[in-house]
Amino acid sequence: MRVTSSTSSQARQPHIAALLHCADSELMQRIMRMAAAARGKSFSRWPAWSTGENLMVALVLNFLATSAWPWVPDWVALVLVFWSIREPRRVGMGAGFLLGLAMDVADVSLMGQHALAYVLVSYVAAYLSRRILWFPIGQQALHILPLLLIVQLVQFGVRAMPGASLPGLDYFIGPLVAVFFWWPVTFLLLLPQYQPVSRDDNRPI
Repeated sequence: MRVTSSTSSQARQPHIAALLHCADSELMQRIMRMAAAARGKSFSRWPAWSTGENLMVALVLNFLATSAWPWVPDWVALVLVFWSIREPRRVGMGAGFLLGLAMDVADVSLMGQHALAYVLVSYVAAYLSRRILWFPIGQQALHILPLLLIVQLVQFGVRAMPGASLPGLDYFIGPLVAVFFWWPVTFLLLLPQYQPVSRDDNRPI
């Protein structure tokens, strides 16, 4: 009986090995199909020129005469915070410093006022990026509000140190308005991500 059982077990081993081989091959085929489907539906990341263009557009919006209105947000600070959260390795304190110098020259303000504010806010935004991205858009906006207030407070403090004329309380309305722009800005700046890498002209989408 022992010989028979050992013989039957030996006879089953090739069948078990064949079944395992078939299962492995089928699993590998499924994995390959999923990888191929993922490659077909892959989406492009943000190219460097896209982030640069966004920051340049925000800088031009800050150069407009409407930026003097108290309820108009600081577009450079808003877009800089967005990219510092989404792409902290690509957009950071260096970009904030250069944009700040451009704003100081264009705004005829104290040299380094905007640069210091943008550098600080880009650092804090990059530091808190992982935490902020855990939340939905509405709660992200609540985290963005103190970051934008940092920009205003730093500029307010730099103005106060040499005894320059200080703005009124309406100076702090801009960050409150910018919170409501967080959702549309996020939607617009993320549009390039939703474009497929390889397009099919025979498909409507």
